[in-house]
Amino acid sequence: MAATLKDATAIVGIGQTPFARRLPGSEKELACRAVLAALDDAGIAPAEVDAFASYTMEETDEVEVAKAIGAGDVTFFSKVGYGGGGSCATVGHLAAAVATGQATVGVAWRSRKRGSGPRPWTNTAVQLPTPGQWTRPFGLLRPADEIAMLARRYMHEYGATRDHLFNVAMACRNRANENPAAIMYDRPLTREMYMTSRVISEPLCLFDNCLETDGALACVIVSAERARDCRQRPVYVHSVAQGLPAQHHGMVNYWNDDPLTGPAWTAARHLWKHADFGPQDVDVAQIYDAFTPLILLSLEGYGFCGRGEGAAYTEGGALETGGRLPINTGGGGLSEAYVHGFNLINEGVKQLRGTSTAQVPDATTCLVTAGEGVPTSALLLRA
Repeated sequence: MAATLKDATAIVGIGQTPFARRLPGSEKELACRAVLAALDDAGIAPAEVDAFASYTMEETDEVEVAKAIGAGDVTFFSKVGYGGGGSCATVGHLAAAVATGQATVGVAWRSRKRGSGPRPWTNTAVQLPTPGQWTRPFGLLRPADEIAMLARRYMHEYGATRDHLFNVAMACRNRANENPAAIMYDRPLTREMYMTSRVISEPLCLFDNCLETDGALACVIVSAERARDCRQRPVYVHSVAQGLPAQHHGMVNYWNDDPLTGPAWTAARHLWKHADFGPQDVDVAQIYDAFTPLILLSLEGYGFCGRGEGAAYTEGGALETGGRLPINTGGGGLSEAYVHGFNLINEGVKQLRGTSTAQVPDATTCLVTAGEGVPTSALLLRA
């Protein structure tokens, strides 16, 4: 019988700092606060941690975190590339390490001071890595510019409109309005506000773009056997996938046969292949939302609808609580906080614990995705 990660491990602790445009303390301090909160949530002592996973873009490394929290000997550590594409993979790497005996208690985290710090693309000394030579000289300076090109092509090919993008922004904002920890908790969004807001990169307006946030989050992964004795109800890691499609070109997919068939499609094939259920059985989804068009592309990539049907799928309140696929129930990157998607992992855990501020009744399955448009990753979580 082939080895499998299916339900072999569980997330037993989650932690986060407050979110804000500007927080005191360093990224290291924020990271340690989130990690310690997650361990306390699980009822596990820091000295028992023997594995770490984070993003290559994480400025706080496992050496400093391990020392600061008082971890013991560490036997596994990894970093995952491609910014927001790495979020779910950090959990996947730890799940594999724990399931194969390389470690017993793993911690994944992300700490950022992007609200008060610099944007990665503003460093002109690194403006022209090899892929950037084909985009930045022609005006695609920011991720918003690159995704705007994909959005315009999607609109042209399938008849999507700004109303469909508004459906996404509105669903995320409505959930943030229920979440006291969200940056947009007390700031409702209307269609008029959306349609008259300033354009960031046509056709994307202000509310199609994620927040810029300071904050940190973490989660704790142990074996399914140990999870039964932890403080919180276990949330099992049912399936994990990463996706890097053939001839991929980050964000814009220039050399793909079809630029609108992004990494989500590759990750999804692997994810569902190793799962006991399919898209039709997902109760709630936390879909990476750095930009509203990514939701449409992800709905198609992960099999919730057919090619070109993502826009229509958002109609009729489908993404709202009570709709056919409630999404981003904490507010997501658009309205809760943008911490490279790690808040989507923690929100998925809350849903399956039954503790979300926008709880989906009787939710037992949750899809969490990382950034579409870049080499990505995804998780299927099960209660």
